[in-house]
Amino acid sequence: MQHLYHLLTIQNSELARLLRFSLYGLETSLKKAQSEFPQDPGARVCDEVLQELQNLLQLEAAAVDITQTVEELKLNHLRYAFDADPELNLYLDSSPLQSQTDADLWNEIHRKLLRVPEDLATIWRQRALDLAQEMGAVADNAYVYPLPFIRNEIIYPGLNGSINAQGLSLSQTAFFHTSIIDDQASEELNLLAGFLLLWSKFIEIDPDLHHALKSVFSFDILSLHSKPDQRNQYIDALIDRFQRTKKAEENADTLLTLRNWIDVDEAINSLVFVPPAERYSWWGKLQQESRRALKKVADRAISAGHDVRIRQLTGIYADICALSKDDLQLDMGGIPGEVLSCLRVYARINQDEIPGRVIFRSSR
Repeated sequence: MQHLYHLLTIQNSELARLLRFSLYGLETSLKKAQSEFPQDPGARVCDEVLQELQNLLQLEAAAVDITQTVEELKLNHLRYAFDADPELNLYLDSSPLQSQTDADLWNEIHRKLLRVPEDLATIWRQRALDLAQEMGAVADNAYVYPLPFIRNEIIYPGLNGSINAQGLSLSQTAFFHTSIIDDQASEELNLLAGFLLLWSKFIEIDPDLHHALKSVFSFDILSLHSKPDQRNQYIDALIDRFQRTKKAEENADTLLTLRNWIDVDEAINSLVFVPPAERYSWWGKLQQESRRALKKVADRAISAGHDVRIRQLTGIYADICALSKDDLQLDMGGIPGEVLSCLRVYARINQDEIPGRVIFRSSR
């Protein structure tokens, strides 16, 4: 459906117009046939097809309304160039940008750039800034929304001048202001607390975030924006896993700490986009900080005399599927047949083998 939607929303396209009329005609024909053959064995599936057609046509109408609303935006050239870039489309879903103000558009574009490889993101950040400056705006590193974390970092700048848009930053001050651990906590536990606070805030500001945490929902990757109950359950699970890890560390239980770290690392890496962020994107590198800390925890268990092996599952799915369980499949993003995201590492702790879990691209 994503490619149908993309074609429908292309402006001044005869092919889009033909597709739109064809879909309306198909909808009418199916409704008429249903009334004539109410007992047909395909009637129930036909209802679902009709619902999909209605959803698609409603989305297309909404996109047209948005396009008409944003015609006067200063950053419109940036919008059109971003939507049309085929390289970006390799890493993002194909739906067009939705923002209706310059400030929202600046933020929506930069949040999406957090998911693509850093070299591509760097090119587009500079392109966005150049176009904003042509429109009379200037970058402002002080006009940013602070997200709590263990360090200070400008994620992307705000704008002042002809365009007023707030940027985004990581803030150590915000972290310490809301810190949920004491000064004696380990470096690794500080990082966990940082992720807990940061993830809770990111979920509030980015409607594209999903979760794939098995203990909350096993069978799919679910939107946290459209399903608030899932958002609450995911955050509750993250808090619970953090608290269990904190308690195990306070009790100096090396093996229990490691097991809980594997669980909380899974929760951190199960906050995903669809398709998942590229491994060497800003988002991918940030999640890798949890994996590096997990390795330190595993090394301490090895030093204590335990037989421990931790493996992040990447590469060709057929090569690692024997080490994983309850994996999730997507038909977009990455390379067909390869792992898109390792949600949970594979682990062997003494004689106990714990399977990992991944999202992979179908080989079709």
